[in-house]
Amino acid sequence: MARLEPLPPDATPELAEHFRFFVGTLGFTPNSVLTMQRRPKLVQALAALNGAVMDPEGEVGLGFRRLVGHLASRAAGCRYCMAHTALGARNFGIDDAKLDALWEYRTSPLYSEAERVALDFALAAGSQPNDVTDELFAALRQHWSDGQIVEILAVVALFGFLNRWNDTLATPLEPAAAAVAERFLARGGWSAGKHASGEACAASGAREGEGTT
Repeated sequence: MARLEPLPPDATPELAEHFRFFVGTLGFTPNSVLTMQRRPKLVQALAALNGAVMDPEGEVGLGFRRLVGHLASRAAGCRYCMAHTALGARNFGIDDAKLDALWEYRTSPLYSEAERVALDFALAAGSQPNDVTDELFAALRQHWSDGQIVEILAVVALFGFLNRWNDTLATPLEPAAAAVAERFLARGGWSAGKHASGEACAASGAREGEGTT
């Protein structure tokens, strides 16, 4: 059960443009943001930071950046963000076969050595205490430029905030994100747990419909 219930999108009309940003990337306004709107400046700041971290003009693929966020969220144990990043990766071009192989990214031929190192880095950087070693960082620099490393680490840092927000509040998981997680993550032990969909997320989905991707 959510510790703070998400508010309806029309509770703060001045945030409509920011809500549309999230609809454009996920297909709905996430319950995390609907909860956060109790302090509108937080939503505005998050939308701006999210837009910068996931800048389409960056060099790291948008879908792969979501996979980075997924591994960082896995390290933190946030099942809500694990589901969201799986959905986001799919929305931004990661095909089903590669998503299905995410649990075996270290051995799957669908992942390149550069991708494996970056995902290892995300897992280590998202851990507490931080588990990034000099050796791991050196391996990362063999495959990624300094600018690309900044993009990758920015994703990890963004999800450091989101992991703590959603895990602390037991944010209810939306049906679209839950469906993708059940399909691709459940076999690896994922479950919605305390984020299990309830009346609040069902109402949110009914208000906003399918949205766009």
